[in-house]
Amino acid sequence: MLILCNWKLNGKKNILKKFFVELNNLCIKFKIKSNISISPPIIYLSKLYEILKDIKSKIILTSQNVDVHIQGAFTGETSVYMLKEFNVKYVIVGHSERRIHHFESDEIVSSKFDIVKKNGLIPILCIGEHFQESFDKSKIFIKNQIDSIFIKIGKKAFRNSIIAYEPVWAIGSGISADPNYVNDIHFLIKSYICKKDNFFKNNNIVVQYGGSISKNNVYNFISKKYIDGILIGGASLEIKTLFPIIKIIEKFSK
Repeated sequence: MLILCNWKLNGKKNILKKFFVELNNLCIKFKIKSNISISPPIIYLSKLYEILKDIKSKIILTSQNVDVHIQGAFTGETSVYMLKEFNVKYVIVGHSERRIHHFESDEIVSSKFDIVKKNGLIPILCIGEHFQESFDKSKIFIKNQIDSIFIKIGKKAFRNSIIAYEPVWAIGSGISADPNYVNDIHFLIKSYICKKDNFFKNNNIVVQYGGSISKNNVYNFISKKYIDGILIGGASLEIKTLFPIIKIIEKFSK
């Protein structure tokens, strides 16, 4: 099971080594087998690459963003080639905060998804409705977000990819979605993609859940049949809140 930790716009250089050494030591001590990936602000990726190499850690790096261009006159951007230099494995695309605050359309998101795949990294596509809606309304919204990827790349788009279902109203709100509702949404996502690509009849696409995850509610999600992993936000910023979640996931993961 993949445990993805999105630090967003948080972190300080002077705490990185202490955090990662402690997390790595705890993972070794408790024999954690789940895949753990940290997604720090991009400016810290090079530092973390060196730290993880020095301590021989299996913790994986994820980028919070990528540009649609490889190189050129695009001030302030980061290319997929640069991410590969620092052993980044996953790239988050389409996070609601990028869609909202940076006006990233489905077209931009699909272009980022495409460039990540073409260059051998694994995109983590974030999708989710903005408001607490009926299941039918949420279903239409989510299918449209998925379709934008199919339109751009074709029916094989989601092979070697990950989807993160994050209802926007639950992110950072302290209010998590109902686990049964989330499970139904995950089944919808898997079924919809399977209808487009027969490959997934025998190969499960990974769909994670994110949205106000804590040690008090994480079991309610990982115990559900169609939830394959967890995306953690604020609770991943400190070891004392993150590691109890990891231990619960490790104990009860499929």
